[in-house]
Parts: sequence; structure tokens; C-alpha cells
Amino acid sequence: MVQAWYMDESQEDQRAPHRQQPNRAVSLEQLRRLGVVYRRLDADNYETDPCLKEIRRAENYSWMDIVTIHKDKLPNYEEKIKTFYEEHLHLDDEIRYILDGSGYFDVRDKDDKWIRISMEKGDMITLPAGIYHRFTLDENNYVKAMRLFVGEPVWTAYNRPADDFPARKQYVKFLADEA
Repeated sequence: MVQAWYMDESQEDQRAPHRQQPNRAVSLEQLRRLGVVYRRLDADNYETDPCLKEIRRAENYSWMDIVTIHKDKLPNYEEKIKTFYEEHLHLDDEIRYILDGSGYFDVRDKDDKWIRISMEKGDMITLPAGIYHRFTLDENNYVKAMRLFVGEPVWTAYNRPADDFPARKQYVKFLADEA
């Protein structure tokens, strides 16, 4: 089961857990109120999993690929890791399904505080368009993930500040409506 918590203010290694002391856990319901959707699937059988097939059909995830983030597998590894960790948003939802390994997605809450979401094999997350977020590997330095998209893939990240995009404005309205 996924775990999430508020992050400390440390600037140490981004791959460390960065839990506040005492730990301030974040529930799935709190994530849902931020528009973050979590699912648990059978990563060992992703190629034939009827649950994944149904999610793809229901959400219209028509395109997918698989990416491995490891120093021996990803060209320009160090540069990519830095880029992934830059705070940004996308104009479309970001859907990631962890097939192996682990890592962290960090998202901003409604008060602009960082929440760290620990992702491991079998976890699927959908981050809504317009949410500020970032990604990093954890101390295991390896993740294999499926990327899903509605239609053609768009990987454009808009680094903060990006508040003038309609996707951001719509997301901020969503947060206000949830309050």
C-alpha cells in the first residue's frame, strides 16, 4: 500500500525519505482531495491484467510505453534525474504505473507544502493536469514504469512558475471547490 507524508525542509540527498519528525502521514483521502488518484495493480502480470485493461479502456489511455530509470539504462541519466526533480506541471494528467523498483512523487498541497508519495511495484498514480510536482528515485536508484497517455504522448514540463496556463487555473479552481 502506498505511503505519503509531509516532507521536511532538508536540502540533503533528494533520494532520502525526508519525513518530518514526528512523521505527518498523508492519507489516500487527502491525496484524493488534491486530485491525486492511486490504484494498486498486479505488476507481475501487467501484460495480461484485466484490471489494467479496464482502467485503460475507462480512462481512454490509448498510448503507453515503458521506461527504465537507472544509470545503466537511461541515456543522459544524471541530466534526466535533475530535470525530473525540477518543480513543474503538465497540461495533461500524468499517469505512472510502477512495474519494478521504487521512487517518489512529490506534490504540493493546497498550502504549497510538499507531500512525498512513496511508489513501489504495483502502484499506479494519476497526477492531475496543473498540479505542481516532481519525481526522484529513492535510495535504490532504480524504477521501471509504464507511462500512460490519452492520445499522443506529450512530455512537456512547464517549470514553476507556470500559473497562467489554463490547466493550472483549472486545477486551482478544483482545489478551491474541494475546500
